[in-house]
Amino acid sequence: MDKPISSVITIDDHPLYRKGVADLLDMDPQLQIIGEAANGEQGLELIQRLHPDLILLDLNMIGMDGIETLKRIKEQDPDARVIMLTVSDNEADVIAALRTGADGYLLKDMEPEDTLLYLHQAAAGKLVISDRLTELLAYALRTEGHHPSDMAQAGLTEREEQILTLVSQGLSNKMIARKLDITEGTVKVHVKHILKKLNLRSRVEAAVWMVNHSQESGR
Repeated sequence: MDKPISSVITIDDHPLYRKGVADLLDMDPQLQIIGEAANGEQGLELIQRLHPDLILLDLNMIGMDGIETLKRIKEQDPDARVIMLTVSDNEADVIAALRTGADGYLLKDMEPEDTLLYLHQAAAGKLVISDRLTELLAYALRTEGHHPSDMAQAGLTEREEQILTLVSQGLSNKMIARKLDITEGTVKVHVKHILKKLNLRSRVEAAVWMVNHSQESGR
């Protein structure tokens, strides 16, 4: 059976790059560009009108920047799936985007086939982040401090640990709910508690914390 087509809009103030993304997605029958915006305001209007499955958002834009646009998108539609697609691998930019609610952070200098692979994963509801940024995030978490050093110190319940494991595999709340046969609302409450116990502000940070813990404990 054919996979469903995922609709995509791009928000980027570089016309040449928007064209590059459109040309790339034209090569993939499962991803379809349905709109392009040159700035945040246009992007918000397009999202409201077209309800895309996936939003590709640049970070550094003239006028309303990517973080402010992301904040406005999430206020308008908390379930909108927004992937930052940018040249910036600056630690502060990555953390700011993820803490504002980005569902992924990809770099523009990735190989085209890798970009498409990540976008398919994002369209399926998974968190996506460029490989080299995972290491950057892990380092940032270690140097920030004030986080539990292991699972026992975190004081997670068995269910919370189970959900954190699935979050670390990149699953969305909807996918976790389906897998565990519980409501999406219940998953959201658990994720909120997990973030509080780990002293983190985004699920991507929680995923990185879990991966680090698993590696260190040899699990």
